[in-house]
Amino acid sequence: MPKLESLGIRKIESIHYYVHDLDKSRKLYSDMMDFAEIGESTPELTKSGKQRSILYNAGDCNVICSAPAGEGGRAARFLKKHPDGIGTLAFEVDDVKKTFALLDERGGTPIQEIETFKDDGGTLSTFSITTPFGDTTFRFVERHGFSTLFPGLAPYAAPRGGKNVFQIEQFDHVTTNFQTMKPALLWLEHVLGFETYWDVKFHTDDVEGQRTKGSGLRSIVMNDPNSGVKFANNEPWRPFFKASQINIFNEDHRGDGVQHVALTTKNILATVRGMKARNVEFMPTPGSYYDMLPKRLETIGVKAIQEDIELLRDLQILVDGEKEGQYLLQIFLKDAAGIYGDKDAGPFFYEIIQRKGDRGFGAGNFRALFESIERQQQAEGKA
Repeated sequence: MPKLESLGIRKIESIHYYVHDLDKSRKLYSDMMDFAEIGESTPELTKSGKQRSILYNAGDCNVICSAPAGEGGRAARFLKKHPDGIGTLAFEVDDVKKTFALLDERGGTPIQEIETFKDDGGTLSTFSITTPFGDTTFRFVERHGFSTLFPGLAPYAAPRGGKNVFQIEQFDHVTTNFQTMKPALLWLEHVLGFETYWDVKFHTDDVEGQRTKGSGLRSIVMNDPNSGVKFANNEPWRPFFKASQINIFNEDHRGDGVQHVALTTKNILATVRGMKARNVEFMPTPGSYYDMLPKRLETIGVKAIQEDIELLRDLQILVDGEKEGQYLLQIFLKDAAGIYGDKDAGPFFYEIIQRKGDRGFGAGNFRALFESIERQQQAEGKA
């Protein structure tokens, strides 16, 4: 297949998170993760959209949280089918008309025509499409001096809450779980023009021999060559399909959807230490991971890292990479249901990542992540 013309994506501009309780969201983002609260939807937008929205920001990461304000709005419709979760991903693009034309030509499904908004700062043009990512839609935005993130946002006189002391920088990647991911992979390739970047498959337990249980998954990462925007896509892997944590996510979320979003940071040691001091909970990593880490780093070719392994053990930060001098550090927050103690908060979670030269998705850490999720699910009686 010839390489498709680029959609002109620049970056993931924002994620739109539908929630039952905005006060819980404020506690997580402002109090615990030190995001700034920038503003909220105007009374007019709240009334017309039948949902109240609040914008949080840290670095280049914008998170919009919306809760229903009556029946019939997008938030209410999403939450009738799902627990709290990501309902929209927004991408900034170079030329929204070109993006629309390319998607329309390739079989994308626009929800509406391009809409253009003006304010004293400039213009914003946007449209949305449906996707194979469950009930998550994609929005494409071209902006020229428009003064707010979205039309109908009323910024506060000064940001409230956090100051981004944890040095969050940008969205690194989005991970989505499917019961079958091939349709999404074909759509990403043939409609969006993404390319295969990385893949892995494994079981958290060795299923050879006489084992009667396990949790398996297959994952393929797709990359936009123009922007570097990446989607990691997972599906269950036999023989224990129903027991796979990917399938358990699907049951908890009540359909396919975004499992987690990765946020980059300049200093993961300080970030994790500071977040733990604010009672942010992370997925556990067993001590055996760090006992084996020096040998594993030697095996994968990383050999040496700058960080002290005992400090990583204390903070439970994971390490991976593929060549000497290039590695990454990462950790995963508990899912929202675990943080809030409320199943309606959903199985979505955040990853914190610091890349030190490595641009990939280390297979060792991928396994460690899913083993951590599996331990959490076992503790909750799900696996």
